Amino acid sequence: MLTTLAIQNYRSLREIRVPLERLNLVTGANGSGKSNLYKALRLLAQTAQGGVVNALALEGGLDSSFWAGPENITKGMLRGETAIEPTVRQQVKRLKLGFASDEFSYLIELGLPKPDSTTLFGLDPQIKREAIWVGNKYRPAAVLVERRGPLVKSRAEKNKQAGWQTLNLHMQHGDSIFSELADPERAPEVLRLRDSIRAWRFYDHFRSDSDAPARKPQLGTRTPVLHHDGRDLASAIQTIFEIGDKEGFDHAVSDAFPGAHVHIEYESNGMLSLNFYQEGLLRPLKAGELSDGTLRYLLLIAALLTPRPPELMVLNEPETSLHPDLLPALSRLIAKASSLCQLWVVSHAKRLINALNEFEHCNLIELDKQLGQTEIIGQDILSTPSWNWQQK
Repeated sequence: MLTTLAIQNYRSLREIRVPLERLNLVTGANGSGKSNLYKALRLLAQTAQGGVVNALALEGGLDSSFWAGPENITKGMLRGETAIEPTVRQQVKRLKLGFASDEFSYLIELGLPKPDSTTLFGLDPQIKREAIWVGNKYRPAAVLVERRGPLVKSRAEKNKQAGWQTLNLHMQHGDSIFSELADPERAPEVLRLRDSIRAWRFYDHFRSDSDAPARKPQLGTRTPVLHHDGRDLASAIQTIFEIGDKEGFDHAVSDAFPGAHVHIEYESNGMLSLNFYQEGLLRPLKAGELSDGTLRYLLLIAALLTPRPPELMVLNEPETSLHPDLLPALSRLIAKASSLCQLWVVSHAKRLINALNEFEHCNLIELDKQLGQTEIIGQDILSTPSWNWQQK
């Protein structure tokens, strides 16, 4: 389980450290930084896919993603006594992302290359530093793998004494250690952490329009993990029925739609279709006939009751298209799923927020913005997680 998320200089997240629990609820007013926090977590996930540099390019490059305010914010600025004016930058320009967990922790720093008139790619972000260490506190003695520029080294034991071995002297600036050095013998911790991050799941705005993939009959294959666009909904539900928590699925459906239940029908050529039986109707409704809210709710049930829970699942605004009366049932489903995996929910629906807040183990992360900088409401020096970027 992740215990801390640390971000520096990403959009409105000039410097933020987020304490994480089993169930995390991120909320705040429009423009407070919820989407930026979500995007930062997705960027971290991209490191294990080898696509963090390309992901930044899609956002307009490092300059577009970098904190646009002053390098330092003084108390005078916060009180309105000091004007905010451009100054000469004292530190190198770095976008930093990291997380801590009880097992392995990780950080990555991205920056721009030195000016070079011989290339037209002078604005490509470069990975300047990466590190993996044991536990949730950064200490030099706990570091297992460290990358600075093109040099990557790992800790090794030689003659029963701790030492370092060089893994790569010529790492490409755009390549992460996860894509180049995940070796079960030379760097098993890189492989372990890479596979863990790759298993993170992000569900962001399931499609529910008339052409949505979830509305179409699908070829039946065992599907323990719902696709992010819901294209294999019928297969995912049938997999839950056969090897997962069928009773829990049936309860989640009836909790939201009293008297309703779902049946998956086998059609010709191996195709599966979803039948939704509702009290008072003489025939079941097919997926193509369901309302947007009903379809999205079934997609959320299939995602949350997966027979193969990930270490981390992220739901971005799951309340979209749902009637407010469904939100208490959704909160109970989310709370149940959080017993099997760490959950991160981004929401601005007051009814869902209030319902989730009733659960004792819900970690409320309420964001606000001051002078363009995202902050966690109520966080002080005692409640801010310890984090050390250890630049030198």
